[in-house]
Amino acid sequence: MTALTFTLKSPLQQRLDVSPLVPDVLLGKSEKEIALLPLQYGNRRIAAAELFDIEGSDAESVCISGSPKLDFAGRAMTRGALKIEGDAGAYLGMQMKGGRLCVSGSAGLYAACELKGGLVEIAGDTGDLLGAALPGNKKGMSEGIVIVRGSAGDRVGDHMRRGSILIEGRAGAYLGARMTAGTIAVRGDIGPCAGYAMKRGTLLLYGSSSAIGATFNDCGLHTLGFLPLLLKGYEGLNTCFSDPQARCARVRRLAGDLSVQGKGEILLVA
Repeated sequence: MTALTFTLKSPLQQRLDVSPLVPDVLLGKSEKEIALLPLQYGNRRIAAAELFDIEGSDAESVCISGSPKLDFAGRAMTRGALKIEGDAGAYLGMQMKGGRLCVSGSAGLYAACELKGGLVEIAGDTGDLLGAALPGNKKGMSEGIVIVRGSAGDRVGDHMRRGSILIEGRAGAYLGARMTAGTIAVRGDIGPCAGYAMKRGTLLLYGSSSAIGATFNDCGLHTLGFLPLLLKGYEGLNTCFSDPQARCARVRRLAGDLSVQGKGEILLVA
C-alpha cells in the first residue's frame, strides 16, 4: 500500500487546521469519508477534497503537502507516521502522544507544545516556544524527543517537564526557562537568559557561556559518566549529537544557586 497523500490544489489563503489528518482519525475510513472530512479553513469548515487531491490508501502513513498556514499538524497523534512535505504552521505536534512526525521544511510557533510522547523531526527552523506550555498552562513537554536540524526561536522548553530537545543550529533567549526536568541540547549559539527560573533539568551546550545568567555558579570541569550514555541513545536518530566528536564526557558544569531563581544545571562541552 502507498501512503495516504494529501496534495494542496492551490496555495492556502487562510489558516487551515489539519489536526484531523492523522492516522488515529483516518484509519478505518473509506475514500468517500476521507474526502468529506471537514477541516476548519479560516472562519468556515470545508471538505478535505475541496482543498486536497487525495491519493493512496495506507492511513498508517500520511503525507501532506506543506504550507506556512498549515496549523495543528499531528495534534494529539498517538500512532503511525505523518510527513509534511515543505513548511508547517503553528502548533505542530501539539499534545502528541506517539508516532513519528517529520517536517521537511520549517515550522512556526509552539511546535511540539505540551508533547506527551513520540518523535518530532523538523528539517528546517522553528519559531518561539518549542516544546513549551500553552498560554496559561504550567506543563510543557513531558515525554518524547524533538529534533530541529536548523535553529529555534526564544523560550525553547518553557515549563518543560521531561523528554529531550535536540537543536543542531542556534537557539534564542530564555532557553529552558522555568524548566522542571528534561534535557535540551544545542549545538550552536544561544541567546541571553538561558536557564531563567529553572528548577531542575539539564541544558547541554556547545557554545559560549556568556549568555548564562549570574545565578549559575561555575563548578569546574567534570567527567560525567552518564553523558556518553545519553548521547549514545541518540545514535539511532542520525543527528549531529550522535557523532564521535559529540560524545565528549569532559564538560564544564554550571549549577544553579539554590538561594535564587535558576536551580538546574548547564553543561558546557569542553
